[in-house]
Amino acid sequence: MTWTAPPVHRTGHLGELGVATERHMLEGWLSWHRETLLAKCAGLESAPLARTTVEPSNLTLLGLVRHMAEVERWWFRRSFAGEPIGEVFTGPSDGNEGLDGVRAARAERDFGLFRAEVEACDAAVAGHGLDETFLSSRGVPLSLRWVYMMMIQEYARHNGHADLLRERTDGMTGD
Repeated sequence: MTWTAPPVHRTGHLGELGVATERHMLEGWLSWHRETLLAKCAGLESAPLARTTVEPSNLTLLGLVRHMAEVERWWFRRSFAGEPIGEVFTGPSDGNEGLDGVRAARAERDFGLFRAEVEACDAAVAGHGLDETFLSSRGVPLSLRWVYMMMIQEYARHNGHADLLRERTDGMTGD
């Protein structure tokens, strides 16, 4: 039986964020972008998720899901929380943060790893203040607030890629 990416049920609405606290706003926008990436994949079977559709790029929807799991882990858990953990999908010399090595046969597993990583990242920053800082790998002090902003822009950029990939896959548009 072929695996199909499940539908996404929004956990919140952007209208609720207009007058929210800063933390709630940042968490809300990040959740919305996480869900948007999964919504771009919803209803597709494994093979289309792993297929390149915007040549000459090697980007795939599944690759973007894998990439965002890597980016989440890097910023929230490894950098901010200082957890001594490796990569989700790649080896230390890969450099493509999950974009390479996409296999349709592993789509269900990869989606599960993405969801687990998101939960672990949320847990890693729960109870920490937005002004708490850490030193980046380049020795630059950064705040948790900065990480949230960076992650929102990273998702926004890649959700734009996902728009094009999905439209080229089956013509579907929208968020």
